[in-house]
Amino acid sequence: MPATVTAGRWTNWAGNQSAEPRQVVAPTSAEELAEVLRQAAERGRTVKAVGSGHSFTAIASADDGVLVRPEGLTAVRELDRAAGTVTVEAGLPLAELNRLLAAAGLSLTNMGDIDVQTVAGATSAGTHGTGRDSASLAAQIKALEIVLADGTVRRCSPTEDPELFAGARLGLGALGVLSAITFGVEPAFLLTAREQPMRFAEVIGSFEELSSVNEHFEFYWFPHTDRCSTKRNNRSQGPAAPLPGFKAWLEDDFLSNTVWEGACRIGRAFPRSVPTIAALASRAWSERTYTDTAYKVFTSPRKVRFIEMEYAVPRAAATEVLRELKALVERNDWQISFPVEVRCAPADDLWLSTASGRDTVYIAVHLYRGTAEQGYFTAVERLMTAHQGRPHWGKLHSRDAEYLAGVYPRFKDFTELRDRVDPERRFANAYLRRVLGA
Repeated sequence: MPATVTAGRWTNWAGNQSAEPRQVVAPTSAEELAEVLRQAAERGRTVKAVGSGHSFTAIASADDGVLVRPEGLTAVRELDRAAGTVTVEAGLPLAELNRLLAAAGLSLTNMGDIDVQTVAGATSAGTHGTGRDSASLAAQIKALEIVLADGTVRRCSPTEDPELFAGARLGLGALGVLSAITFGVEPAFLLTAREQPMRFAEVIGSFEELSSVNEHFEFYWFPHTDRCSTKRNNRSQGPAAPLPGFKAWLEDDFLSNTVWEGACRIGRAFPRSVPTIAALASRAWSERTYTDTAYKVFTSPRKVRFIEMEYAVPRAAATEVLRELKALVERNDWQISFPVEVRCAPADDLWLSTASGRDTVYIAVHLYRGTAEQGYFTAVERLMTAHQGRPHWGKLHSRDAEYLAGVYPRFKDFTELRDRVDPERRFANAYLRRVLGA
């Protein structure tokens, strides 16, 4: 039997979500996980699996139920070079997956900007990076092992139980508990990153070119300024030219985390100082170019804690939405210390992917932890939904099943699948009842 803790409060990374599960378990195999689910069914308890807690929503909350922790399911089951796949257990952190793949001369095709999440947590909530042609982590899944509500361990892929596979690649934890994931991988590659300050109007005016010419393009706009920091990542034949160790630490850790934390604290204590801080911060990002292993370019340390809302809007509407967002900030008396993050993704075929069926631009807004919301998120959400925006499942939003059914063409397919595999709602919680319906 798995190790069991009978009490303990769970809190997410940002500190804005918590739960008091009735039982906490850490299974070490799919068979142990199956037994957990069978016992939960006998006792009439709900079950929720958590990863590293990097979702800002209550998607993993297990109040009054059974909380499944990930640390017992971290094995690498198979590395198949001929097939170009790696099969790992659901609780393996992405950082460890990146390191083991690099040691084998392999790589994921695309990643988000942090790698502390577990593989199951990241894929189930729709974690994505930015890419012209390459999509989210869940889009790189080739097969899954999932434990269903009745304790059945089921393997699925495009050819084996394809309907379950279609829903479970990005399943919100609503269909079962993932126990293992098979990712497609490719030979390791280098990325050259070019980071450059630009004016907001310049970025918006050339957005189509920047996002079409570069394999991976993203930018940050600093509210209360007209300044942006842009980043273009493209594959390189080498040689590798990483940032020198001290420079990397100084810019990507000390300045981006330690100094930024201090600046955010000042802004929280003295809100009227925020525009000045924003102006200084926007000028601190200088131009630089470096070439390194792909995952080291894709990801950065993120130690300053915040809360976040992110919406996916149709690519065709992106520049209009961004102009409206800038105007919205300028005509309100908000004090916004965090930059707005903008990324891209191609259309994919995942039922609940925020890029399902349409080329997409992601627009993310943040607030430093403990900062008053001021109506910022509420107004931004109103803007995003006016453009058929889809909220990131793991980031703050107020949308419900009625709205989401109207912006996801395969939403009904997913809820019907859920009715079949979890009719008793073993994996339900308040968040899933809101976004998927009861």
